[in-house]
Amino acid sequence: MPPLYDPQQVRPMWEELANVGVRPLTTPEEVDDVLEQAEGTALCVINSVCGCAAGNARPGVCLALQSDIIPDSLITVFAGMDSEATARVRAYMPDIAPSSPCIALFKNGKPLHVLERRHIEGMTAVEIANQLQEVFRAHCTRPGPSVPREVFEANDPARVCGSTLSPFGG
Repeated sequence: MPPLYDPQQVRPMWEELANVGVRPLTTPEEVDDVLEQAEGTALCVINSVCGCAAGNARPGVCLALQSDIIPDSLITVFAGMDSEATARVRAYMPDIAPSSPCIALFKNGKPLHVLERRHIEGMTAVEIANQLQEVFRAHCTRPGPSVPREVFEANDPARVCGSTLSPFGG
């Protein structure tokens, strides 16, 4: 399925997460490699072009990854861009209604904690980070942060509203 938006227009939205060590996945096989085969914890962000919810979710995740304890694997899929990879992540959360953005912590392929769009919409980036850091402390063991402080501070949050993006015609 082709992407809904021009990949160049959404590039800043996935780069924001990639800059702090979150690996973009684009295929179902890549999702399976992390969620099925990897041991330990995995943070998965279902990224989105939504300006309000994703505009706080991405900075919240970036801030949370400055914690002294973080998940073993850090991944993201992009709703509306990588449809098959996004569908595969959602298949690992059968009791959670599809939403984007969405932030989920998995352990051995099972969701432990999920922040759905309905939760994220009412939260600031700092509130998202605080909640994620509590979850990391309860379930994770990998020392953080994901990137050095100066790399985190140089990261530029994407401030784009999905309604301003052109549909992808390619």
